[in-house]
Amino acid sequence: MASISTFFLSPNTILSILGLVHGPDKTTPTPAEDWRAARVNVVIPALNEEANIVLCLASVARQSKRPEKIILVDDGSKDRTIEFAQRFAQLKGMEVMIIPRAHPIGKTPTIKRQAREFDADVEFILDGDTVLESDNYIERAVEELYQGKGIASACGTILPLRDRDRQKQLAHSPALQKFVEAVPDSMVFPKVSWLHHLQRGISNLYREVLYMLLQRFIYRGQLVFFGSILNPVGCAVAYRRQYVKDVFDQYEPLLGDDLTNSEDIFIGFAMLNHGYRNIQLTDVVARSLEPEVSRLPRQLYLWSSSFLQTCYYFDGLMRSPFKSFKRWNKERSTPKDILNKRKIFEQYRQPFGDDYTRQYGRPIGWVMFMSAVEKIFFPVSMIIMLLLQMWEALLITIAFESFVALFALVAAAKGNRLEFLLKGILLTPVRYFVILFDFITMLRFAGDIWIFKDKRWRK
Repeated sequence: MASISTFFLSPNTILSILGLVHGPDKTTPTPAEDWRAARVNVVIPALNEEANIVLCLASVARQSKRPEKIILVDDGSKDRTIEFAQRFAQLKGMEVMIIPRAHPIGKTPTIKRQAREFDADVEFILDGDTVLESDNYIERAVEELYQGKGIASACGTILPLRDRDRQKQLAHSPALQKFVEAVPDSMVFPKVSWLHHLQRGISNLYREVLYMLLQRFIYRGQLVFFGSILNPVGCAVAYRRQYVKDVFDQYEPLLGDDLTNSEDIFIGFAMLNHGYRNIQLTDVVARSLEPEVSRLPRQLYLWSSSFLQTCYYFDGLMRSPFKSFKRWNKERSTPKDILNKRKIFEQYRQPFGDDYTRQYGRPIGWVMFMSAVEKIFFPVSMIIMLLLQMWEALLITIAFESFVALFALVAAAKGNRLEFLLKGILLTPVRYFVILFDFITMLRFAGDIWIFKDKRWRK
């Protein structure tokens, strides 16, 4: 989510509008592989998730496409995560492989190890604090993943996990009800103070509005125009396992496990650099637990810094706009008879390989470049206006930009427009705080690169 600036009136907004007007690639895909035969492993990284792990497992148990293996990797939890997972699996009669660790080592090594140690076709990463609300989430993700060889990842729409969503999960899951009866002291409905409820509520409100803008408008336009978004949302995403393994085989000798402060952003960009695509579905939903508002700055820093760090590593991809003419000329010179002789057709088809990216760039590189410009330009512009006391210019900018953002939010929130209009107005100050906070992130990133020479970036 950090790859797009929360300043809505931007070049990326224009790109998304152009994409929606332009329409999708009209090629009818003829997949070479049958998605129904794909073997899926669900990998659940978890750290102190006693309040969420049973909800997570219950949502996997309801899926229309059954995974071959369900692998819970407990990253050194100090609570009852493993105990609750084992008890639920026993009551449900489902097989869950539990890999316990004595000490936390992070999510990145978990994804790497499972991609190497198992041989499933699809590695479905599901965070321990995330619930698959749609019973066909895995099925749809795998189905779309196999629409073309160039699709590396597929995720659904991600929304905040609220208390009423927990109640809904309980009402629709007899297995979950059975667990609550058998383990009355379970943490399915954690008892927290009103202050924690308030902080979580503010975070949920902010992220709900942001998700609506990004996923229903910005990302949708990018997907239509370029056939891809920059990176999948990593809490509930299906990867082609071999592609993930190839990423780690290529970059581990250079970077170890320090693949920036958010592994899904790095992996997503690495896929783009090779010519693959990351897609997002709008017809299936997962809900993920959001951090309390007091922890939100740290989360924002992880996402924003990871985007800047990934731009640093994949600078060839980010320079794509400056290679557009060279790429267009290359594509124009490709003989038509070669294209027409293909037996397998795929939307948004492009040559694979990092060498091609270095020489010609990728169309999706426009989004990456514009995002980097926005990340830097918007906070700096606001800081300059504040320092120079350009109050009139600042107020006009905020007023006009807020009007455009609210208009787009209302247009995207079909069926709940008045509700999201009020939420958008309420959260406007928070959006601008996030923009200014990006300035701090930039300073930290600049220090890592040019002053401290510290590239130990790892979530």
